[in-house]
Amino acid sequence: MKFVKFYSRQHAVPTQRQLLKPLNSIMSKIPPLRSRSNKPLAMNTEELLNILTYYHLQEFSSGSELIQALQEDDYARNFVAPAGGIKHSTFFDTVNDRGVEQLLAVFTELQKQATGSLPSQYSELGDLVAIDGSLIDSVLSMHWAEYRTNSKKAKLHLGFDLNHGIPRKLFLTEGNGAERPFVSRIIDPGQTGVLDRGYQAHHLFDQWQQDGCHFVCRIKEDTHKEIIEQFPVHDKSHVFFDAMVLLGTANTNQTKKPVHLVGYDVEGKSYWVATDRFDLLAEQVALVYKLRWDIESFFAWWKRHLKVYHLFARSKNGLMVQILSGLITYLLLAIYCQEQHGEPVSIHRVRQLRNQIRNEVTQQAAEKSAVQNRKRKKHLKLLKKPHAIS
Repeated sequence: MKFVKFYSRQHAVPTQRQLLKPLNSIMSKIPPLRSRSNKPLAMNTEELLNILTYYHLQEFSSGSELIQALQEDDYARNFVAPAGGIKHSTFFDTVNDRGVEQLLAVFTELQKQATGSLPSQYSELGDLVAIDGSLIDSVLSMHWAEYRTNSKKAKLHLGFDLNHGIPRKLFLTEGNGAERPFVSRIIDPGQTGVLDRGYQAHHLFDQWQQDGCHFVCRIKEDTHKEIIEQFPVHDKSHVFFDAMVLLGTANTNQTKKPVHLVGYDVEGKSYWVATDRFDLLAEQVALVYKLRWDIESFFAWWKRHLKVYHLFARSKNGLMVQILSGLITYLLLAIYCQEQHGEPVSIHRVRQLRNQIRNEVTQQAAEKSAVQNRKRKKHLKLLKKPHAIS
């Protein structure tokens, strides 16, 4: 097996190199990790990324299990850990105190790269960004993660690019942090935020339009509706209501700007969805809201298969490092699966990737053993040759 140079070290794992290849073009833009004392750092940004990506890819259940592998497993020790090895305290001190700036920069650059390389879907519906929050169970010693008495949780606020099927922007707060204020921080002017009914706020519907941002948001069925103009509905459509309305009660919480309100049925359940997108047909509005399910599917898959919520750090910095590294791993997988197989990320491809890496490691070990055996036989032959008598 041929060796390849990667991260200034010799690697013999082509599949691992292929997965991390997108990082090559962006690492020069990433600020370096810096020591906070005169003591030199035990690892740089590239090595930290290599370790964290390996953590998520191999489904470790704890940081201690990861460190044990980096110290005892031949593959992890030789091709993942820094050249001088890694200590338990060194790793945890690093992720708890630093690394967010570097990983956030990597995530941002990698997200741009993925957007350019992955196929875009639903372009006729606009630039769609689903927004949702996900709670992360925390330990009681994480005092910053307020949620309830005797309960600590953090909350990840995520924007998910529905056109390309990848995470886009993120924010981390305590568990009881409000979700609505993050909409304006996640979507850019011209984009359409796709939201569940927990984000319904009539004054924000007005504000988002004023800021040049669009929205498609499910609303509560009992919301007061003042009809301005009603649009025709096709008999065979699942849409039963299509109109321009003002939402809320006048002089109380009514929208100042009219919205496009669509009501439709799916398997006997009624949905009411409000949007400022009058350019969309009622059926298209229903489709856009249906696509919001993609972010739910992403959270479920990401947490289950990359073990993102198996915490190895207790500080806010450490948790952010873990979240960012999990998102980076997903972006790398998205690019890899598209380039190698022309398809989205799937657990089938991830398991195949893991098996390929392990098979290559086994092959390398066999080749190393064969080389050692040849050297041993050669040495034995030399020993059997008659020696000159002085």
